[in-house]
Amino acid sequence: MSRVIRTVAAVAVAAAVGCAAVPAAAEPAADAHSVAWTALHDGPQPYADIHIDWDVPIRMSDGVVLKANVYRPVKQGGEVERQPLPTIVNLTPYTKLMTTLIDTALAVPGLQPLTVRLVNRVNLSRTPVSGFGDLLHAVDGGTVQTVLGLDRDLIRAGYTQVIADVRGTGFSQGAWDTLGEREQLDTREVIEWAAAQPWSNGRVGMSGGSYSGINQLRAAENAPAPLRAIFPVEPGSDLMRDVVAPGGGVGTTFLPMWLSTVNQLKLIPDVQSMLQGTFDWEWLRERMSDPASNVDLLAQALLTPSLDNVPPALADALDENSYFRRGIEGHPERITVPTFVYGGWHDIFANSATKLYNAIPLPAGQKQLVVGDTYHANPGSGTGIPGAPPRLDVLQRVWFDKWLKDIDHGLGDFGPITVWEQGGGWISLGQFPQKDLNHRRVYLSAEPSGTAGKAVHDGSLTMSAPAERRTLTVGPGLASACSRDTAQGSAGMAAVLDVCAKDSRIAERNALTFTSAPMTEPTVISGPVNVHLNTVHDATDGYWSVTMNDVAPDGSSKVLSTGQLTASLRAVDEQKSSRTPTGDLTEPFNPITLDSVQPVVPGEPVALDIAVIPTQAVLRPGHRLRIDVFAGNSPKALAFRPMLNNTELKPQHLELDPSAPSFVVVPTDRPLG
Repeated sequence: MSRVIRTVAAVAVAAAVGCAAVPAAAEPAADAHSVAWTALHDGPQPYADIHIDWDVPIRMSDGVVLKANVYRPVKQGGEVERQPLPTIVNLTPYTKLMTTLIDTALAVPGLQPLTVRLVNRVNLSRTPVSGFGDLLHAVDGGTVQTVLGLDRDLIRAGYTQVIADVRGTGFSQGAWDTLGEREQLDTREVIEWAAAQPWSNGRVGMSGGSYSGINQLRAAENAPAPLRAIFPVEPGSDLMRDVVAPGGGVGTTFLPMWLSTVNQLKLIPDVQSMLQGTFDWEWLRERMSDPASNVDLLAQALLTPSLDNVPPALADALDENSYFRRGIEGHPERITVPTFVYGGWHDIFANSATKLYNAIPLPAGQKQLVVGDTYHANPGSGTGIPGAPPRLDVLQRVWFDKWLKDIDHGLGDFGPITVWEQGGGWISLGQFPQKDLNHRRVYLSAEPSGTAGKAVHDGSLTMSAPAERRTLTVGPGLASACSRDTAQGSAGMAAVLDVCAKDSRIAERNALTFTSAPMTEPTVISGPVNVHLNTVHDATDGYWSVTMNDVAPDGSSKVLSTGQLTASLRAVDEQKSSRTPTGDLTEPFNPITLDSVQPVVPGEPVALDIAVIPTQAVLRPGHRLRIDVFAGNSPKALAFRPMLNNTELKPQHLELDPSAPSFVVVPTDRPLG
């Protein structure tokens, strides 16, 4: 690699790696092997270096050629290892050129340890921008190696790695078939190709984060014989509810940013082939035929004025049996290979993390889960320090050693579920939600709590229904732009400002708030939460957003989890939902389809059940639980344009009626009153 590329890569690496938070000191997690595992990964390896075969062509069954880089270990004397080894496969839409740039920077002697030392010296914990410091700490959490899917130490430990551009992206031919059936077939064909190469022993694993984590799950749902284990970092399984249309609202922060990134990166040409006279003109023809993949769908969702004449692409997105939905909605219940999942409580795919783990039909040990207090930009933040799980690259090494080399470093003593308990520290669980909890109704009351004086209304959470009927009104506003939801929707980029991401008091100026009495004992919340609202609208639709917050004694209000729902998309699929023995919904599932639209009549009551993303938290003595209710969630999400038009952006009303109360169903280990 030229000196110029090395210099550019060294400058770019800090911006490209992502970032994350180092949590406050907590009781140590039970992990006696952490030090040994880290020493295993970071210590001397049997191979001295790596060899790279650039842009190896892999022809798919339909004739489209994908391009892959193959990374192989090199012996001490400089000879490339010829004995077949286990192989790790990663498929990315973000062009392997980015992987090359960042890897080249990390390969500069001394740069990586220097970067980690510099990051460790940054301490912004007591400043208004501690969120920026939190982001930086992803660098020492193994994020780069696992999200990119390229770990030189793993290769030197005796693995071959293959990183390929998915069709229609990077240097690969074809049109981008976003997680579609053809792309899923490509993944299986690349796995089978890799397993058949002379440098592979036929045992294949998969690595990578985000999109590369999602296509790992898809491959494992219909696993080819060589696939033995996967290590997806921050994957999604139900993308419709994660990012495309959470609660029936279009993801207007993340989706445009993501589509723009992929579509720009896929247009970067192979300059080296130009210089060598081997440029792929088929690549250029296909890029020119589809320069802005999926942008038409996003535009239709935001611009189509009514449901009377829905364009085909949007109709496809709102049809649960369509090609589009089959691609973005996974089936973790079909996964058959050992799976280690890392997720974040505030990741854009937070809704999927614990749900897909529970759905995977494998015993504990063959599936593992770690969930950190992180956003999409900073996986692994807070790992690799005393009391925390090992770094992600360390966990990946011992996972692949176990399933691809039959070397067990004691993973049976880890987890199987390790989570950052919000308000506390790292804990290990045998199941999620944790045992011995009860789903409890907590009622929304208009009685003031005395804790949220600047909110639209300061109400209370009580263990009994309110005695008097009250109607509270809330309208759409802009204060929610300064919120943790905005930080989550921006993949963590907006988490820099603590006044927004770590304290909801600005956002709550546009909210109805309902706050409990202070806890007298530590109170655990574990699992999904449902907010049941009895509402009335002045228009023919409405859009509601709720957050569940931990209110500290100093009055700061920190979001634990979030949910949203378009009123006309309130239909509940009972077969995919859960209820308490008394009939309260605990985890409502909304189909989000055209067929499920239910009219909203102005002035008539409409009952809504809003699913709040599952989480794990502890409310310390003196802390309170708060539910915030908003009439919108901009800029994180907006209702589909037809529904948004119907809302007319009018105020919305919450009915607090003793005979038909509004309440929240919370899984806790003790009463909240």
